[in-house]
Amino acid sequence: MSTHGSSQKENVVAGPFSGLLVLDLTHVLNGPFGVTILADLGARVIKIEPPGHGDDTRTYGPYLNDQSLYFSFVNRGKESIVLNLKDEGDRNLFLNMVRQCDVVAENFRADTMTRLGFSYEELSKINPRLIYASSSGYGHTGPLANYPAYDTIVQAMSGLMSITGFPDGPPTRVGTSLSDLIGGLYMFSGIASALYARERTGKGCHIDISMFDGTFSFLEQALMEYSATGTAPGRIGNRHPLMTPFDDFAASDGHFIICCGNDHLFLNLCNAIGRPELVHDSRFLTDPDRTANQAVLKGKLEETLKTNTVAYWLEVIHKAGVPVGPILDVAAAAQHPQIQARNMWIEAGGIRMPGNPIKMSGYEDPQIRKGAPALDEHGIALRQEFAAKN
Repeated sequence: MSTHGSSQKENVVAGPFSGLLVLDLTHVLNGPFGVTILADLGARVIKIEPPGHGDDTRTYGPYLNDQSLYFSFVNRGKESIVLNLKDEGDRNLFLNMVRQCDVVAENFRADTMTRLGFSYEELSKINPRLIYASSSGYGHTGPLANYPAYDTIVQAMSGLMSITGFPDGPPTRVGTSLSDLIGGLYMFSGIASALYARERTGKGCHIDISMFDGTFSFLEQALMEYSATGTAPGRIGNRHPLMTPFDDFAASDGHFIICCGNDHLFLNLCNAIGRPELVHDSRFLTDPDRTANQAVLKGKLEETLKTNTVAYWLEVIHKAGVPVGPILDVAAAAQHPQIQARNMWIEAGGIRMPGNPIKMSGYEDPQIRKGAPALDEHGIALRQEFAAKN
């Protein structure tokens, strides 16, 4: 890995990627999210932005103290320089940076970097150890390679929306930009894998990540069912397709979740709520029986559950050793003691945001991190650092 100096060395968080130099040409969400994980784990990340307003998300709300939270959440800990990659001087500066970096990350359409003259094939000529990570809607091969994509389109095309929601409702988008985030996670894991390979081979490589591929790979049980039966599964709401009771249930003052993954847990649940007779009902003897009769069983359980509060049942069922949990809104989740204990609600640049889920012994996981950079905040220093040497 490179041990290149940093114009903000005092702010770099010690981590397993300390000494790694990353050029981040990504924009909006999927690429910046993946590269931010590298920054969280110690890499020096230089964000290269186009002239004008820079990354589009700098203009996206919501705002806090005139800062875009959209931009801030996925660009913390980075340096910023504005480069016009069509300008000869800026192109030469970029090439100087490429010669000294470990990773170039980009998430343009498949042909964009090629048209600029900055494909992996070209850049690897001047830096054979370069790891070049691309994340796009559909990847760099296949009939859709040059098609534009947004998260919702990928959720729709991957099959995810068709299995999300209730049977009597429309196909539904997951409540976050999951396809973008999946693309970022796969980009990060691809970079980490390529770095490991480079330690053995001395060579870099091109990583080609597709949001479409990634989301499709997350379909899990739905693809198992299709593989087994040849039939596409439909929407079933909050319940599990194979395990019952495994769903949301109504108490007297709201809903909560019960997950019984086997017969023993079902027995414990029935005893805990005072309905032991349900265990011996022929309709509910095994998981397949219960799943075939899930609506009837849910009704019988809710006859009892509706007689008391969510808080009461959470305590009773938890004591019985059955997995159970409340349905929290975002505010309650952010304030939950477990989130606090795991350092998952941190401050970066004066803004509260999610922390780094990757906890590693021997490395820092600070509660306060450096925030996202202002546009071209480090431009002067970086131009001096990477200027051509006579």
